[in-house]
Amino acid sequence: MKVIFAGTPEFAAVALAAIHEAGFDLPLVLTQPDRPAGRGMQLQPSPVKQWAQQRGIPVAQPVSLKTEGKHPDVAEQAQALLRDTPHDVMVVAAYGLILPASVLQIPRLGCINIHASLLPRWRGAAPIHRAIEAGDTQTGITLMQMDEGLDTGAMITSASEPIAPNDTTASLHDRLAALGGRMIVAALKRLAQGADLDLTPQPSDGVSYAAKISKQEALLDFRQAAAVLERRLRAFHPFPGAMAQMGDVALKVTSAHLSAGHGEPGEVLAATASGVTVACGDGALTFTELQKPGGKRLAAGAFLQSFPILAGQRFQIIA
Repeated sequence: MKVIFAGTPEFAAVALAAIHEAGFDLPLVLTQPDRPAGRGMQLQPSPVKQWAQQRGIPVAQPVSLKTEGKHPDVAEQAQALLRDTPHDVMVVAAYGLILPASVLQIPRLGCINIHASLLPRWRGAAPIHRAIEAGDTQTGITLMQMDEGLDTGAMITSASEPIAPNDTTASLHDRLAALGGRMIVAALKRLAQGADLDLTPQPSDGVSYAAKISKQEALLDFRQAAAVLERRLRAFHPFPGAMAQMGDVALKVTSAHLSAGHGEPGEVLAATASGVTVACGDGALTFTELQKPGGKRLAAGAFLQSFPILAGQRFQIIA
C-alpha cells in the first residue's frame, strides 16, 4: 500500500519513521518550507524533510494547498502533484497547513490524522502544551478521518497516556510521538488487509481548543497561583520557555518546584544554592535552574555566583 505523508516537526518524523520501518511504500512526503532558525537564522529543513531526504524519498514543500488562497498557482501545482502520485491514503501529523476538500478527496482511502490529544479535548495547534498547562492528568493520541473542520473528523481509534506530575512538553511529546507511530502502523496494516476502519463521530460535549503557543505567554505573572505557574513552566519547556523579569534582564526559568511561603507577588523569599524562592499570588515557587540571555542553563547555586539575587528583591509584574 502506498502512503503519502504530510508532517513537519519531530512528532511527525517519528510517525514517518514507523510507517517506513513497517514496510509501507512512501512515494511522496509533504512538509512545510524551510524556516530560519538558530542564532544565525539560517534556513533549516524540518525534521520530516531531513528524515525523508536521508532516505531518498521525494519531498514537496508548498506554502499552501488552498487554490483560493494567497498562492493559488503553488497550491494548484501541489494538488496536481498529489493527483499524479499514485497512492492509497494520506497520513497527516502536525503538518501545519490546511487541507481543503479538494485535497482530502484525492486519496481513495482518505486522509488520516494523528492528533496528540483525546478528542474532542484539545483540538488545535498545541494540544500537548495546553493539556499540561491545564493540569490534565491524562491525554493521548486520536487517529481520525480528516474533514474540512479543525480536528473535527470522525475518530478511528484513540489511546490514553497519563500525564505525570513532573512531565514537560518535551517528555510527554516523546511518549505520544511513539504511541502515534504504533497506532498509525496498526491502522495502515488493517487497511492493507482490506479491512474497513471503524469511524465514530466526535461527541459534541467536552470540546476545547489548544491555541498556538506565543512567545508573549512566556513571561511569568507572579500574581497567579504558584501551582498555575509551575504547570505553565513545564508546559512551555522547551518552547517558548518560562521567563521572569528581574530589572531589565529577562531570565529563563528551566526548572522549578512548588514551595511553602508567602509574600508580595514577585518577592524573592530566599536565594540559596538550592534555589530561588519567589512569592506568588498563592504559595511560592522555587527556581532550581535558570539561564541568562545568551548564557547556559545553570543550577541555582552556580547561577547565583554570576547573577546575584538577594532575598527581598522583586521580579517585575508586567501588567
